[in-house]
Amino acid sequence: MGTGMAPGADGSRVRLLVDLIGQVGEARLRVIGSSMLPSIRPGDVLIIRRRPIGDVRCGDVAVFVRDDRLFVHRVIAHHGSHLVTRGDSLPSPDAPVTATELAGVAVRLVRGGKARQVSSRVGLPARLTGALVSRSLPANRILQRVYAWRSLSSPW
Repeated sequence: MGTGMAPGADGSRVRLLVDLIGQVGEARLRVIGSSMLPSIRPGDVLIIRRRPIGDVRCGDVAVFVRDDRLFVHRVIAHHGSHLVTRGDSLPSPDAPVTATELAGVAVRLVRGGKARQVSSRVGLPARLTGALVSRSLPANRILQRVYAWRSLSSPW
């Protein structure tokens, strides 16, 4: 499962978000999935901006639609007409993302009331954590609980 937003019964919320990005150029999305742990956590809010596929770079966090679901995964390769993406905590890449599937790129992240740039680089500790949670469901669940506990106990 990808990091993103669960659709309504007919995917209408996903279509509404994609239309908003297309018309206004930007939208906010609260993350519910865990495929981008530890970089992007459930509960984080992403600011997504419209971006043509030709302007997307490796390391960017792409937001795309597939089967009436929204996915937020890192670009690991760019092959002209399509992108190759993968969740930071997933072991294998997604099927190629085309320009028609691309909704935009996550440019900012809001966590605990503080905004920051979405990093295009994943450091060694985050890569190791991602590798661990991609191979171990118990580790993934523990990490999600730790982040949830931190957010509840933080005064911010």
